[in-house]
Amino acid sequence: MTARTPALRPALAGSAALCTTIGLARFGYVPLFPALVAAGWVGGGEAGALGATTFAGHLVGALAAPVLGRRLGTRRALDLAMALATLSFLACALPLGFPWLAPWRGVAGVAGGIAISLAGPAVQAVTPEGARGGAGGIVMAGVGAGVALASLLLPALLGAGVAAAWIGLGLLSAALWAFAHPRWPDPPLPPAGPAQAPAGPAGTVAALTLAYGLSAAGMAAPMVYLADLAVRGHGMGLAAGGLVWSLFGLGAVAGTLGGGRLADKLGRRAMPLWMAAQVAALGLALLPHAAAVPGAALLSGFSGVGISAVALGRLRGLTGAGTGRAWARATAVYAAAQAGTGYAFAWLFAAMGEAHPPVFLAGLVLSLLGLLVALRRG
Repeated sequence: MTARTPALRPALAGSAALCTTIGLARFGYVPLFPALVAAGWVGGGEAGALGATTFAGHLVGALAAPVLGRRLGTRRALDLAMALATLSFLACALPLGFPWLAPWRGVAGVAGGIAISLAGPAVQAVTPEGARGGAGGIVMAGVGAGVALASLLLPALLGAGVAAAWIGLGLLSAALWAFAHPRWPDPPLPPAGPAQAPAGPAGTVAALTLAYGLSAAGMAAPMVYLADLAVRGHGMGLAAGGLVWSLFGLGAVAGTLGGGRLADKLGRRAMPLWMAAQVAALGLALLPHAAAVPGAALLSGFSGVGISAVALGRLRGLTGAGTGRAWARATAVYAAAQAGTGYAFAWLFAAMGEAHPPVFLAGLVLSLLGLLVALRRG
């Protein structure tokens, strides 16, 4: 236990960072989507655009993360991410409409982009070689834990109103920050200077990054519209929508813990396996029966969140010491793909009279393309 505790502390801190900035600040919005529309804070098309704005903020954070990591150090950069996430929650508690909410949802995305770019590689850098896959899985499992927390807490918080839900998430974010701060990983600062190409087979790294980006594009559908599909698409009610989203969180925990441990063992077979699960998830979401939604949620979380642990582990095996740079690039590609697709899906959703099937069908096509890339070169 004594030998394991020092390695576990930074992994738990990284997990808390992603629990806050991705699981709560980003994915916690999904079960809030139908509640915001029902309360008249925004329309359905605007709610979709808010989700896309979070994706755009994620891209900004991912691009800024390497510079922040060098200038501030990992610990201060992660503190900045937690502060931005907490502030975004509290600001969104003011019912001032789309023009006010949009920039703050962008700030939430920035927090997630910083945290996911820095936390995983930093934890792996301070973890012994044989434990890095498991540590990476623990870090990424924070996403699923945040999703599960949000889905369980939000139905109760929403009983007191949408503003109370935002404030409750903000207080939880602050508590997780207090837990993580003394446990942040403290790897050596990366050398300044021009970025170098990551080590490893360039074609394989590029194909892996492309498949990861296509996964992001396809997952934009369930990551914004899944709870709304359950609540407004199938008439399941807000409480049932929260339970559906909790299944997404449980799937995410299983997918990240499994992905972190299996990425090294399965090698190039891991990425196609997770992409196939994503294709199945989007296919289930397109079925006309409400009974298919829980299965779609579980598989969406397993594949769409778990694939981050798979990609990180696979890149570690391919690039070694170049993982930080390779992961920063992959995260930027992921964020760019999801931001562009998110805005396109918001337009499509509004243009189709807030019908869900066209959005999920587009996500399925993009996921199939990602599977083909992964099978060929991943």
